[in-house]
Amino acid sequence: MKNLINIGIPSKGRLRKDVLKIFTKKKLKLISERGERDLIGSIKNTSNIKILYLHAREIIERLGDGSLDIGFSGFDLFKESEMNTQNKINVIKKLNFGKANLVVAIPDPWIDVQTIADLEEIAFEFRDKKKKRLRVATKYPNLTRDFLFSKGVTQFKLIDSLGATEAYPFTGSAELITDISSSGETLRANNLRVLKDGEILKSQACIFISKRNVKKKNLKKFIKLITN
Repeated sequence: MKNLINIGIPSKGRLRKDVLKIFTKKKLKLISERGERDLIGSIKNTSNIKILYLHAREIIERLGDGSLDIGFSGFDLFKESEMNTQNKINVIKKLNFGKANLVVAIPDPWIDVQTIADLEEIAFEFRDKKKKRLRVATKYPNLTRDFLFSKGVTQFKLIDSLGATEAYPFTGSAELITDISSSGETLRANNLRVLKDGEILKSQACIFISKRNVKKKNLKKFIKLITN
């Protein structure tokens, strides 16, 4: 269908629950043939809307390539995506949930390291004495690289985190991490602390729209309904 509106909703976690509450508040009843595990759904009594339950990262990618018209995801994931993708997406509303910061965190025993400048010193020490680069475990390589470079830290190596990033310094896989944190509790529980000037980005859930499909029939009307 040419005028079908495709909407991406996170498939799991807290973000999904909070997004679904928006639809409930607007009296939009979401239906799926196979219940909660279904990856495709629709809105009751509406024929021109298709709901796709996707990973929050994929929602950003799909908005970028135009296969989604509207998507709910995190501002952090939007800013982490390639510039080419970001240029094809508009943020139409920042939501009042999913608030968290992307931060640089180091192991507690590193008493001498309080700021990014201290980190830079350690990075050179590592290079000169151990002939190694500081390893930074992260799920946000683009934002991490840009932030560290902007602060003058250049001697590091990024390690792709595939699971619980906060475990990496204690399994010998990395020296420090960057991670998304809402209260800092998980970091503290894992003997990590955030550097004093180690905030990379403030994030929250947002409603995004694909620029390519902005003129689609009934899209404006639906956005008005969902954002008011």
